Amino acid sequence: MIRLAIAATSAVVRAGLEALARSDPEIDLAGSFPDLASLDALQPDVILAAVPLEDLAPSADGFTPPVVLLSSDAQPAWNRDVLRAGVRAVLSRDASPGEILSAVAAAANGLAVLDPHDLEGLLSTPVAASFAAPPATETAVLTPRELEVLRMMAEGDANKAIAWKLGISEHTAKFHVASILTKLNAASRAEAVAIGLRKGLILL
Repeated sequence: MIRLAIAATSAVVRAGLEALARSDPEIDLAGSFPDLASLDALQPDVILAAVPLEDLAPSADGFTPPVVLLSSDAQPAWNRDVLRAGVRAVLSRDASPGEILSAVAAAANGLAVLDPHDLEGLLSTPVAASFAAPPATETAVLTPRELEVLRMMAEGDANKAIAWKLGISEHTAKFHVASILTKLNAASRAEAVAIGLRKGLILL
């Protein structure tokens, strides 16, 4: 079950997205509001948003649920700031119900959804302007919540146990684990733990 929150400035769009969410038995609608600020306490697995791009910002606690953004722009801009804000899919507001639900499911599983044209644009953008790694210490690579999850991984906790200990959904725990593997360039949980130990991110 995917715990979904909706943010849409238009009441008409919001009502349509609510109806779409309720039509999918795999989605639990956690709440629906006109802005993102109202969603902070919901702890959703995914946010389905139809808000201006500038309204998106990383959460203060270092963790932003994955966002599926419905954009009215003809060519929504994919860049590092958008990714840092948690956006994992940018769809046109004319996207079909199937496309929206598929993007929500993909985001819940830690995947990103890109239109082929957006992918071409990213690949043609100079690395320094978009995906160059920012200078940071090794401990700054992971957020505080990700470090907490990595410590639990080192203790052998599965996603379900991590979710129970942190009071989050299993989908959110899975997203944290996927983010850790990506950031540490690890192919498995065991390798992520080994890298974390080597870099001094965690101690046993």
